[in-house]
Amino acid sequence: MTLAHKPLEWHISQGLTGYPIAKRQMEERVGAILAGADSEQVWLVEHPPLYTSGTSAKQEDLLGSMPFPVFDAGRGGQFTYHGPGQRVAYVMLDLKARRAMDVRKYVQALEAWMIATLKHFGIEAFIREGRVGVWVIAPDGRESKIGAIGIRIRKWVTFHGISLNVHPDLSHYAGIVPCGISAFGVTSLAALGVKASMAEVDAVLKAEFGRVFG
Repeated sequence: MTLAHKPLEWHISQGLTGYPIAKRQMEERVGAILAGADSEQVWLVEHPPLYTSGTSAKQEDLLGSMPFPVFDAGRGGQFTYHGPGQRVAYVMLDLKARRAMDVRKYVQALEAWMIATLKHFGIEAFIREGRVGVWVIAPDGRESKIGAIGIRIRKWVTFHGISLNVHPDLSHYAGIVPCGISAFGVTSLAALGVKASMAEVDAVLKAEFGRVFG
């Protein structure tokens, strides 16, 4: 078996992973995949409280009401929050080797992955035209985001990925206009009354990933 055909690797980091460390390790892994020196990987992490800015971020959407650091992510999208209780999945796939060189379909697959995972916990999630990410109807009746997407692709190898709100401190979103959208809320599994551990969510993410991506 050549390195190019090694099975996709799943890696779960314990504790909190600093964002600069994660960004550097993603860069290194993508380089290794491109060189044929390592396999594809899905890396599951939690970060300490922080904000990241994408290539479309607007400075006015950084409200400055929370004392958290801001990092340039180098991915698409706008401002987003990461923190404890939120599962971040960094997805490093070789779309060329998979014969799946279609960015739109890749984003749709990430959305389908989160929707299928949430369905397992009894949550009906959906997408909305013109709004990136995955949405639900919150108890107050508002459409609220529960899962975010921000990706980058280098020579058809993907990195960055998704974030799914399991049980984060939702008040931390007050420091930004999440993804540049102020008219809607932000929620989590816990806020919807679902008491799921991170390990339980991880197990479903892994199972549903195989069904969506093969």
